[in-house]
Amino acid sequence: MSESRRRSTLNALQTCCLASSVLWGLAAHAAPETLITDTPGIPGEGAIHPLPRAAYQPQKDATYRVVFAVTKAGNTPSEISPALERVARTVNLYISAGVPLTHLKFVAIAYGPATGAMLDNEHYRRQFNVDNPNLALIHKLRAAGVDVAVCGQAVAENHFEYAWVSQDVTVALSALTTITILQQQGYALMPL
Repeated sequence: MSESRRRSTLNALQTCCLASSVLWGLAAHAAPETLITDTPGIPGEGAIHPLPRAAYQPQKDATYRVVFAVTKAGNTPSEISPALERVARTVNLYISAGVPLTHLKFVAIAYGPATGAMLDNEHYRRQFNVDNPNLALIHKLRAAGVDVAVCGQAVAENHFEYAWVSQDVTVALSALTTITILQQQGYALMPL
């Protein structure tokens, strides 16, 4: 085979390989899968788009430790905290990728504007004149093994009483100590 013909064949093969990897990439990312609202870990919360061929899939046999810094309240007192929704979405993403719920070691520590979302319904209603829309989600997160906590310092600074905090919420010394202690134990920090 002549040198020019060999180069021509090699160029054609390279072009074919490049075209096929581009097409594979487009197929893998062409259209998002349907949004799943009937979610696997936190029922009815934290909707996800399953992407089984996307990069950076969780390893099914690994254990994941995450501390979520929950700082966002709903835009109005009648709206669920978008930060809590993101915690639910994270649980659902790992579960949909095949990671068992027992391999998720998640702590959500609320402080700042999200502090009020941790109140029981009676006291939330007294503060904001509506029922606490976060309680059902907090209960579901707790049922899935997520430790939902609130900064004890933020409770005091907002002039709430500790007895007003929902029974599904752990009162922590502070968000500052919770985050640093858990990071020293190997937890990844996820600010929300």
